[in-house]
Amino acid sequence: MEKQELKRHSMAHVVAAAAFKLYPNAKFGVGPTVENGFYYDIDFGETITETDLKKIEKQAKKMVSQGLNFEREEMDIDEAIKYFKNLNQDYKVELLNDLKEKGTTKIGEEESVAVEKVSIYKTGDFVDLCRGPHVKNTKELNAKGLKLNKLAGAYWRGDAENAQLQRVYGLYFDNGEELQKYLELLVEAEKRDHKKLGKELGLFSFHDVGQGFPFFKPNGTIILNELMSYWREAHDRAGYGEVRTPVILSRKLWEQSGHWENYKENMYTTVIDGEDYAIKPMNCPGGMLLFKEDLHSYRDLPLRWAEVGLDHRHELSGVLNGLLRVRAFWQDDAHIFMRPDQIKQEILGVLKLADEMYSTFGLDYHLELSTRPQKSIGTDEAWELSTRGLQDALEDYGRGYQLNEGDGAFYGPKIDVHVKDALGRTWQCATIQLDMNLPERFDLNYIDEKGEKVRPVMIHRVIFGSVERFFGILVEHYAGAFPTWLAPKQVALLPVSEKHVEGMKKIKQELFDMGIRVYTDEADETVGKKVKKAVSQKIPYIIVVGDKELEGGEWTVRVRGQEEQLQMSKKDFVEKVLGEIKTRK
Repeated sequence: MEKQELKRHSMAHVVAAAAFKLYPNAKFGVGPTVENGFYYDIDFGETITETDLKKIEKQAKKMVSQGLNFEREEMDIDEAIKYFKNLNQDYKVELLNDLKEKGTTKIGEEESVAVEKVSIYKTGDFVDLCRGPHVKNTKELNAKGLKLNKLAGAYWRGDAENAQLQRVYGLYFDNGEELQKYLELLVEAEKRDHKKLGKELGLFSFHDVGQGFPFFKPNGTIILNELMSYWREAHDRAGYGEVRTPVILSRKLWEQSGHWENYKENMYTTVIDGEDYAIKPMNCPGGMLLFKEDLHSYRDLPLRWAEVGLDHRHELSGVLNGLLRVRAFWQDDAHIFMRPDQIKQEILGVLKLADEMYSTFGLDYHLELSTRPQKSIGTDEAWELSTRGLQDALEDYGRGYQLNEGDGAFYGPKIDVHVKDALGRTWQCATIQLDMNLPERFDLNYIDEKGEKVRPVMIHRVIFGSVERFFGILVEHYAGAFPTWLAPKQVALLPVSEKHVEGMKKIKQELFDMGIRVYTDEADETVGKKVKKAVSQKIPYIIVVGDKELEGGEWTVRVRGQEEQLQMSKKDFVEKVLGEIKTRK
């Protein structure tokens, strides 16, 4: 366990001890660490509030300063069951009974050992069932780095049939300064929340009749279309052909691909002419059928086929999160079929394409290489060849990467690209996966230089990933202030009075004909109110149209995010805006 995680795990116990001090009849579930902190599921016997949460935090900080030891003790399972029964800790007893019934615990993937003893930890008057480890004493923790920040409901063991506990979320950092920086980051992240901005800017919505299925409004659809127009241009330059496969296909196909056996619970199914069909959760099987239609020579390879396919996956309602986790999404897949000697160049091609596209959005990134897991298919030779191909490409790429031993897919090693947004948060977007499974399942072949049938090497890759998710990331990255080329409305024209409306309309048409998206406001309101509305819509450029503008004088241009206004001729302004659109700067 890493040092920071060790401290957060220990602090979770201190918070539980504080809750026990204030609520001696409380019953405790589990309290794992999470990113930047921890949570603890507790049955308080009553509903506690945010005010109560502050009391628990105050008590926890007091206990940190008391210098309490974390005292470890081992017990036989039966002894531990009796011990926690006497403490009326029903949830701990249930966990112990399950452990006793199973009798073993897994070590890695294959081995298992009999469980004879368990460990408990005492912190003050509080006793917890835990494997540990912990710090030795609470004085190793910093009370100023603790903040209990949220309460939520949580069904015991994630089962809606079980009792609902209250989940106490906490943050913990090594000092108050780090905590304060993170809290400020949370405030900024809340301002950038794509769900909030999506509503304010009229981008998308969700409805009860289709939970997890997003509706895109005109403004949001403009952005989507611009994203996909750029995507197609970049892929044309990189030598991809675009394909499209059906959304619904027969169960027979999904059995052949392995999805029916391994992924059926996440698939939406239907019956057509008495036969089982499924809506596709991913695009791969359709791509296999397209490749198999023709006899390919080694000279034809590589074949790069991209597909922006509409996929559906049944996600549990509890994990849905705006555009970041949906049930229907467009996936910018591509499947590259190649010879073994082409692996390196094709991986480099994908990395360069991802770099080009992410740079356009101002997104930095880091790379991770995941290698063969314990459970996998394919020969040692095939895995060695594939992994070496990825490693050689990464070495040539020269950016550096993190190695995740044993974290690859069961069908092949992969490279994941984690982008970093304006707040420094990372999101896993692009992935490059070598697949030894589907070419085998679909009996894919090409004819080599000897005239013999050979299995192609296949890459799955995405750049955006889920287009909806990437859209949501961009909303938060830009805080809704999209660059000019992506902005739904690029220029706002606001007439000073009614007598300027007709002249303004002529300017609007001129700009529109040049390819500029224009917003106008003819409401019978003051110019100040019109400007305020345009600013709230985060339009890049605002121009108030009065006598001077209509008579050919210089325009006064309000630039989003700048206090100083620009004085520009109409010609220079148009060239500036068209330049930003063309170059996507």
